[in-house]
Amino acid sequence: MIPDCIWPLAAELGEGPLWHAAEQRLYFVNLVGNALHAVDADGGRHTWQLPTYVCWLLPRKDGDGFMAGLRDGIVRLWLVPELRIEYLHRPLEHGDLRFNDAKVDAAGRIWAGTMNAADVSRPHGKLFRLDPDGGLRTALTEYHICNGPTFSLDGRTMYHNDSFLDRTYAYDVNADGGLDNPRLWRQFGAGEGSPDGMTVDSEDCVWIAQWGGARVCRYSPAGELLTTIAMPVAQPSSVAFGGPDLKTLYITSAWQGYDDACRAADPQAGALFSVRVDVPGVPAAQFG
Repeated sequence: MIPDCIWPLAAELGEGPLWHAAEQRLYFVNLVGNALHAVDADGGRHTWQLPTYVCWLLPRKDGDGFMAGLRDGIVRLWLVPELRIEYLHRPLEHGDLRFNDAKVDAAGRIWAGTMNAADVSRPHGKLFRLDPDGGLRTALTEYHICNGPTFSLDGRTMYHNDSFLDRTYAYDVNADGGLDNPRLWRQFGAGEGSPDGMTVDSEDCVWIAQWGGARVCRYSPAGELLTTIAMPVAQPSSVAFGGPDLKTLYITSAWQGYDDACRAADPQAGALFSVRVDVPGVPAAQFG
C-alpha cells in the first residue's frame, strides 16, 4: 500500500479529514492556517478562509450546515450560500488553550478535546462532550494533547490519545455518555511516533496516524499491530475513510515545528495523501 499525494498544498498543520458521503467530498483543515479545504471525488478543490483556527468539521444529521471547532469554541458553520458562523459554546478558560480534535459517536454526541498550545507539557487538556440537546459537559481532564477519539463499532469503547505521552487509552462508554474503566490500550515506543488522529474500519480495527513516526498503522481491538503504511512524510496527522466504497484512506500531514532544513528534507510535508486498502471503513457518524 503506497500512499499517493493528491494535493501538495503544504499545510502547516493539516488535520481533521472528513468524508461527506452525500457530497462525495473530503473536507479537511489547515488548523493554524485558518483554512478549510475540500476535495471532490472528481478532483475539484475548494478552500474557505476562516477568521481563526479551524480545528475540525463534523456533519449534522439534519444536513443543515456543519458543526465545527474553532480555536476558542464550538460553532455551527454554513458554507452555502456563504460562509456563516454561529457560536454555541466557548468553554476555554484562557487564551493559551485551544480545541484540537473531535469525533461524533454512534449516539450523535460530539467528543472534542483541547490542549495548551503554548506549553503542551502542561496537562490542561480536557475532553468535552456535546450532547444532541446542546448541553456541553466535561468528560475527561488532565490530558496534555487530546487527539482522536474514535469508537468501536458497537459504540461501547472509546479510544483516545494523549499524544504528548505517546499513549492511547480505552474507556467503556455508557448509554448516557459516561466513561468507565479507563485503561492504557497502547504505549508507543521509540521510533513509532506519537498517536494522532484515528478511525475505525468495518472489522473494528483501529487506524492511527503516527506523528513523527512516518507511518500509519492498523491495530486489532486488542492493540496488536496488524498493518504498517510507510509514509513519505514524517508527520502524518490524521486519517479518514472515503470514496464510494469507503476503501480509500485519506491521510493529512503537517510541517509544524520544522525549520528550513527540516522542510527541505521533508518536501511533501503538509500534503494530503490517499491509499487504497482492502477493508472498508464505516460512514462518519452525524451529530444530532
